[in-house]
Amino acid sequence: MRTHAREILIYYNPESSSDKKTLALAKSTGQKIISYTHGQSPFTSTTWKALLSQLDLHPKELMNKAHPYYQQHIRGKEFNMDGWLNVLIKNPQLLKSPLAVSGKNAIMVNTPTDIYKLTAN
Repeated sequence: MRTHAREILIYYNPESSSDKKTLALAKSTGQKIISYTHGQSPFTSTTWKALLSQLDLHPKELMNKAHPYYQQHIRGKEFNMDGWLNVLIKNPQLLKSPLAVSGKNAIMVNTPTDIYKLTAN
């Protein structure tokens, strides 16, 4: 997944105050912001594969393991890559933090100020 180097794509949870702060800080950078909420734009498995490749992470590393749904339905189970991608596609609320892409760079935004890592280039 790529964007133009002067724009930032953010995939976030609109219910999270930290995620909303991330979006606000991104807007303050002066770059064009393309934002998608979890329910607004479901990613396809192809999109997830590309994003995970950029992040150099396994799908399980993106998930909030303390989330009640994760505890009830996912904990202790192992899936193949397609299984993990289906979990992400059907349960975006399990993401532990927003994901952001600018140009060829992608990050998991653990704290709102991490968004500045995309603007330092």
